[in-house]
Amino acid sequence: MLPKPNDSNSQSILRSVDWTTVVIYLLMVAAGVISIYAASYDFDEASLFSFDEFSGKQIRWIGLGLILGLFILLIDVHIFETYAYPIYVAFLVILFITPFIAPDIKGSRSWITIGPMSLQPAEFAKCATALALSKLFAGYNFSLNAEPINYVKALAIILVPVLLILLQNETGSALAYMALFFVLYREGMSGLILFAAAMAVVVFVVAVKYTEPMLLGVPQGEYAVLLMVMVIMVGMSIYYERRFDLTRNLLIWFGGWQGLMWLLAGPFGLTLPGRPILIGIVAVACVYLSIEALKRHVMKLFIPVATAVLAIGFMFSVNFAFQKLQPHQQLRILVVLGIEEDLRGAGYNVNQSKIAIGSGGLTGKGFLNGTQTKLKYVPEQHTDFIFCTIGEEEGFMGSLIVMGLYLALVLKIIAIAERQPRVFGRVYAYCVAAYFIFHFCINIGMVIGLCPVIGIPLPFFSYGGSSLWGFTLLLFILLRIDAARKAYH
Repeated sequence: MLPKPNDSNSQSILRSVDWTTVVIYLLMVAAGVISIYAASYDFDEASLFSFDEFSGKQIRWIGLGLILGLFILLIDVHIFETYAYPIYVAFLVILFITPFIAPDIKGSRSWITIGPMSLQPAEFAKCATALALSKLFAGYNFSLNAEPINYVKALAIILVPVLLILLQNETGSALAYMALFFVLYREGMSGLILFAAAMAVVVFVVAVKYTEPMLLGVPQGEYAVLLMVMVIMVGMSIYYERRFDLTRNLLIWFGGWQGLMWLLAGPFGLTLPGRPILIGIVAVACVYLSIEALKRHVMKLFIPVATAVLAIGFMFSVNFAFQKLQPHQQLRILVVLGIEEDLRGAGYNVNQSKIAIGSGGLTGKGFLNGTQTKLKYVPEQHTDFIFCTIGEEEGFMGSLIVMGLYLALVLKIIAIAERQPRVFGRVYAYCVAAYFIFHFCINIGMVIGLCPVIGIPLPFFSYGGSSLWGFTLLLFILLRIDAARKAYH
């Protein structure tokens, strides 16, 4: 039985709402409308509030979103935890049927048309997934590390909607759910899993980018990965078994063979079968560590062994996985990695966006005075690339203010998370923070060329009702949960 909060009247609820967060939200949506108006302005002197303009339509979405937020604040907080699983299952059903009933829009079937509106269920399913994950962790005596099945349950809640969204050909929306892995880390998941994920990204980038130049008989990418594996094996061995002889033997083995290979390939000019030799060096080191782990009864020494095996296996599967991507997705990744330029194709958006942001300088060109954005050089500048309008017209200082608003919002959400008396509220708050951090970092990264263009909107700034309502729903449910924290005994 869930504890009942004693905050039944609306006046008590509204007094307990964190109004600082609400003010930050209002500032962000207001700035978003102004940015959308600037991004879509075409010298026709249309009103900011005209429903024929994107800004006017966004104001309408905001008005309806505020009504939705007020409704959430006034309903029984008990509903969110009680019906978390039914809400989650309902959205899984909606995500499943969406590809069958949604029209094809630029190769994606992710938008459902309801009368005059088009809504994207994936944006609302983020909230349902956060509620379900919070419900799981709030279970009686639930601990992520108590038994392996708990990991399976948590991963299933996150990955099932991801798979359903991928069927809609919406890679960007699906990737946003990966932010929830940081919530699992906060709730006890081993840091080795995050380390493995980061290492996988590094291996993928290095192996894809450096495939042509050869070094010691192997592509530079493969050589860099194998050298990284050797360094990690030494580092992990020091961490898990702090004995000089183990570290010494590994360093002599790795360093000796590396020196011999360079000597043979350099002064002697021999052509070496580099790949078999390097893999053999790592393989012998893995066998040595495995034997030492059994002799010394230090089972953690198997961790560097497993890391080496998985890293090398993943390295050889990179090309296969890369070939499975759509051609335009491959090109976008190659453009980001600097292998391809394609300034007229896949790299056009990013190149024009960087020109726009760079031209803004310190203080910007002024409201409605941006040339790149006004002349429509940047496609989708009122949606995914809204930040380039801010950078061009408001400059570095304006961009800094926008980033400051996001930082203030995220820090406020984390503070709310840490003061929750119950696990459900804490986990849900961290889910909300993770979503915001992911969207902010990836969107800004897209606009300035640090990340592939995958269609991630900037919360409260990018035009779109689904995104605005989805994040409003996430935030106001959190405010409602937080408003009831003092009422629990």
